[in-house]
Amino acid sequence: MPQLKNSVWLISGCSTGFGREIARTALGGGAKVAVTARKPESVQDLCDAYPGQALALTLDVTDQAAVDRAVAETLAHFGHIDVLVNNAGYGYVAAVEEGEEAAVRAMFEANFFGALRLTRAVLPHMRERGMGHVINNSSQAGIMANPGTGFYSASKHALEGLMEALAKEVAPLGVKVSSVQPGAFRTDWSGRSMQRSPLRLDAYQEQVHSRLDMIAEMDGKQPGDPVRAAQIIVDLYSMDEPPVQLLLGAGVLATYRDKLRQVLENLDRWEALTVSADYPRDD
Repeated sequence: MPQLKNSVWLISGCSTGFGREIARTALGGGAKVAVTARKPESVQDLCDAYPGQALALTLDVTDQAAVDRAVAETLAHFGHIDVLVNNAGYGYVAAVEEGEEAAVRAMFEANFFGALRLTRAVLPHMRERGMGHVINNSSQAGIMANPGTGFYSASKHALEGLMEALAKEVAPLGVKVSSVQPGAFRTDWSGRSMQRSPLRLDAYQEQVHSRLDMIAEMDGKQPGDPVRAAQIIVDLYSMDEPPVQLLLGAGVLATYRDKLRQVLENLDRWEALTVSADYPRDD
């Protein structure tokens, strides 16, 4: 069983929210952590609190050179990387018709391609060592889609598909992959970090805008505790067989079970039509 003490972590997006709590929890458990942010001064307090354990690095996951530099600096300072936590990302909300392509592409650069860049940069090192753990802080939006958050869901669905495949590719090489899907947690996601299209079409007021307003009004009142979630995420590293997929929060558990029931009902309803697409069997 891997031990947290003296393990080396590289975590993206540590200035606030989940990233900060994951870094703080790992450091508190004795890990060495490359604490990254676009503005490293925003994480300097963690380095001051854990001298010798924490290394503040500048990292914009949308910049390949910055990604390569952060990985190289982590390896030069600590010697190896045991855990990569893909945490950097943000939300952009709008009805599909209202979305701005440039804003959507920018979000994909952070949420999907940023995680891809970091993972690809770290994988050769983990492969060479025959060990390592990639942990993705995804979202309930990665397994369910709802009005107004379709673009965000698309970026997270893409990440989930990528990491499901990666988990199967690297398991024989000694590298583990885990993705967590938090529900509603008290982070900046629905507050300061949220981006919203300026276009509001009246046709979507009831189905989309009212839901987005409700999400904004929940800011600071969400049931999920980021500190408890961070402890669970850090504990994944110490498991011999960590989950490839882990939902966080009672709300996402209940709604995902409802979705799975609906999926099964749909499969049963249309089974005859589904199988009729094959060539007739020669029985």
